Amino acid sequence: MAEITAALVKELREITGAGMMECKKALTEAEGEIEAAIDVLRTRGLAAVAKKAGRATNEGTVMAVTSPSQKDGVIVELKCETDFVGMNEKFHAYAKKIADAALYSDNEVTAENIKDCELDGEKVSDILTDCIHVMGENSEIATVTKVHADGVASYIHGGGKIGVLVTFELSDEIDPAEAGFIACARDVAMQVAATDPVAATREDVPEEIREHEMGIYKAQAAESGKPEAIQTKIAEGRMHKFFAENCLVEQAFVKDGDLTVEQYVDKCAKELGGQMKVTGFVRVALAA
Repeated sequence: MAEITAALVKELREITGAGMMECKKALTEAEGEIEAAIDVLRTRGLAAVAKKAGRATNEGTVMAVTSPSQKDGVIVELKCETDFVGMNEKFHAYAKKIADAALYSDNEVTAENIKDCELDGEKVSDILTDCIHVMGENSEIATVTKVHADGVASYIHGGGKIGVLVTFELSDEIDPAEAGFIACARDVAMQVAATDPVAATREDVPEEIREHEMGIYKAQAAESGKPEAIQTKIAEGRMHKFFAENCLVEQAFVKDGDLTVEQYVDKCAKELGGQMKVTGFVRVALAA
């Protein structure tokens, strides 16, 4: 039996994140063998996970990642119990591993099947279990979205409070992995995080939102007492303003108010020697 030194206990604690006394007990049970002690702690951790399941998960982090080719992206919302854990770098590392597992999966990924995805031979279900054991809180994957396009950009705001993916259509002259595209696309993703648009373009605005807004504008115009033809023009003008404020490509670019987002993207495309346009986005904000 190997001597159970303070250094050995410290090493096991750093590997597993378990408490000092738990590590010492595990090493004693494993006769000083660190790998066997890890197994002891994992076994006990599984029991602890079962006890933690069902606790409310009102905090967490949002992780958005893209492939080296910048053609694929994944956004994951990983929930936990407290903001203390939600802001922890170790917890963020678990979210990154889960997002990467989904990113490199050959299959379509949903919240239902993401636990079957693997990263370096480790299933997401096991990564999640280890997260619960090490962080000491119940954790769950709330949402996951995977996208593929000619170009994809990601952005994380507020240390994981908001995550964004933006998709682009690119002409053959533009390589999505080049620095120029990445910088431009990230600016657009930052815009999405800051302004929370309703849709990428006015054509993408859901019909129920269109009808709701137009109904309000028509009612407002009717109160003016002006002729019906004038009322219609007033309502249409207000609807146009709604699109300009709430559709990503029509919004004023936050870094240069003299340009719309579409004009900024066109400017970037010209500098890159090709054409590009925004085709969609996914924005996930951490919610209680």
